[in-house]
This record gives sequence, structure tokens and C-alpha cells, in this order.
Amino acid sequence: MGYFISGADIAAFAAQLRREERAKGTLEKYLRDVRALQRWLDGRPVAQDSLAGWKAWLLQEGYAPATVNSMLAAVNTFLRCMGWTECRVKFLKIQRRLFREHRRELTRAEYARLLDAARQQGRERLALLMETICATGIRVSELRYITLAAVRLGRAEIALKGKLRTILLPAKLCRKLQAYARKHAIASGELFLTARGKPLGRRQIWGEMKGLCPLAGVEKSKVFPHNLRHLFATTFYQSCKDIARLADVLGHSSIETTRVYLLTTGREHRRALDRLGLVS
Repeated sequence: MGYFISGADIAAFAAQLRREERAKGTLEKYLRDVRALQRWLDGRPVAQDSLAGWKAWLLQEGYAPATVNSMLAAVNTFLRCMGWTECRVKFLKIQRRLFREHRRELTRAEYARLLDAARQQGRERLALLMETICATGIRVSELRYITLAAVRLGRAEIALKGKLRTILLPAKLCRKLQAYARKHAIASGELFLTARGKPLGRRQIWGEMKGLCPLAGVEKSKVFPHNLRHLFATTFYQSCKDIARLADVLGHSSIETTRVYLLTTGREHRRALDRLGLVS
């Protein structure tokens, strides 16, 4: 007898992810990937053969290997939750990347132009939000920990993915955030809120940042919150050259994850090869 994915199974999986305190973005992605598998199966049972077929189909459809592996991670987590572990499928073997794509690399100059564009448009909240992410390296999902109390203390206590870490806030950023709170009569709690007092959603932040691109003259492919975290990571590492310390600041359990943030662009890699002088 095979296993069949039901709506009740997906609901139970969602409940388990919430008990594990998974980030909202992770929860949504995992559920989206499991539903994608359910649609592809179209009533067929879950088995190693069918999952191997789904993996092959994703590649044929043009999904990037890293994307396929992220979807397999979601499905394998679901299978473990259901107790269907014998059906788990192996990840694709991918050689570690040596460099990042230039078209997705946000430079400091481009970051500065985005801030200028936000201020020119009178979008003070957006400019401060981008500075907060880029000056601290926090995830967009961690913005809720930037409260008035945290700003007054100069540090934020972040509890995410079952871990607690302390993020120090630069003094200049604290002064700007306190001035923003006074201006908008924020007496306590989170600082980055909608006009109705609700926390800003990831989708809204993405949309507002993309809206700066025409005025800033920056490619939209480079502009998303996580790239600000990447810019922080590369700038921090250039300053201290301590990858273990950077991993702690970013909240990474493995230094291997941190290494991804420090990949140079293809242009820089090519210049390094040219400097070797091994072609006469």
C-alpha cells in the first residue's frame, strides 16, 4: 500500500513546522513545494521511484539544480514528518560555486544610490529599513526584533530557528532610528510598521525596494532584502577577515553557509586568474 498526500497531511506538516518555530518564509516555501509535488503526482502514490521522476522532471523544466535541491529538502522534511522516511530522495550533487553572478551582485555604490532614491521620493521608512538590514546583517524576517527598546539599548535579542543571538546596533543607526520613532510618535514596540500599525510584510518590502530601481539606475535583479545582508557580510569580512565571527553575527550554524556569502563575482575571479600570468 502506497502513501498518498492529503490536505490533512499538509496541514499536519504546517503545524509541525510552527512547533519547530520555523521562519515564516521557510514555512511558506516548504508548503508550496509539497503542494507542487502533490499536483505533479496527480493522485499517484508517493514512492522513491515517483520522487526520482519528479526530480528529473524539475530539471527538464529548467529549474536550477540549487532550486531543485531546495525543493527536495522541503519534501524530505515533509516525508520525515509523516514517517515516510523510506521514500526520501537523494539531492543532486553540485560542485561548490567559485563565484557569484555579477548581475546579482549589489555594490556599495548601488546601495548608496538606492538610499538616495528612497530619500528623494520621501520614503524615509524604506531608507531606514534598508540601512538597518545592511548595517547589521539581519534577515528581513528579523526586522520585528528592531524595537524601540532594542534601539535604546543598542542591541537586539533575536530568537529564530531555535537559536538566540545578540545583534549590536551601530550608534549612528540608533540615533537615526530614535529620531524616526520620535517623529512618528512611536512610544514602544516595533519600528517598521504599516500606516495601520501592522508589521511590514516581506512582499511589501520587496515591492518598495524594486520601485526604487528606475530612479537609482540599479538592475532589479540585484535589489532584494537578502542582497543587503550579502553586502553586509562581504563588507564585514573585508574589515575583520574572521569568517567564524561573521558566521556568529549572521546566525549561521555552519561556516559552509557563510562561505556562500563571501563568493566573489566572475569578473573578480577572472582578474585573479589574469594576475597569475601563466599565459605567455
